[in-house]
Amino acid sequence: MKLLVGLGNPGAKYARNRHNIGFMAMDQIASDHGFGPWRTKFQGLVAEGRLGSDKVTLLKPETFMNLSGQSVGEAMRYLKLSPSDIIVFHDELDLAPGKVRLKTGGGHAGHNGLRSIHGHIGPDYDRVRLGIGHPGHKDAVPGYVLRDFPKADADWLDDEMRGIGDGIADLVAGDGPKFLNAIALRVNPPRSSKSSPKPKPGTAPEPAKASPAAPADDRSALQKLVDRFR
Repeated sequence: MKLLVGLGNPGAKYARNRHNIGFMAMDQIASDHGFGPWRTKFQGLVAEGRLGSDKVTLLKPETFMNLSGQSVGEAMRYLKLSPSDIIVFHDELDLAPGKVRLKTGGGHAGHNGLRSIHGHIGPDYDRVRLGIGHPGHKDAVPGYVLRDFPKADADWLDDEMRGIGDGIADLVAGDGPKFLNAIALRVNPPRSSKSSPKPKPGTAPEPAKASPAAPADDRSALQKLVDRFR
């Protein structure tokens, strides 16, 4: 059995925040794979279902981000799981928007949700790091993560969520590369071989080739008239 945890803050005012991308991933998985209705449990919202042969519980802690570990720890103990059975989906400042990476163990890099989970179950769980980019200065981070994704991010965010839904069964089965490939196929689909390659930046497009010029006609007007009636 696997416990998939999406990090975020509860309530409609936070629903589209960058900090809530983990919640968005859980909603996508539940919708794509027909998980049961969300219900209140473990200080959070829980939905249950199956991915392939694996029984899976989805968890969205409702403790607010800084206390996420309370919910995760309670769920882990009740379900008799170990940290290695847990996969946490969270926003990642150190990755560009649309980039996704996997990680097992290690530090929390100042992420308050991960810091709380570390305090309750230790660091030895799996993570799906969902890039949201960095505002450029650490003082701007709190306001940045608690703002909604701009409309300009809607396309890649939707593609990324669909990719997560496509590949989640592979991740649960232990095939991380196949999971990442499913996301890449949505976010950066391969171009058709029939399409013309885009010119490299800084290079001018090739001018269209001119049609061959017709040979000059040096016949006299009288000769042209005679030739018409031959």
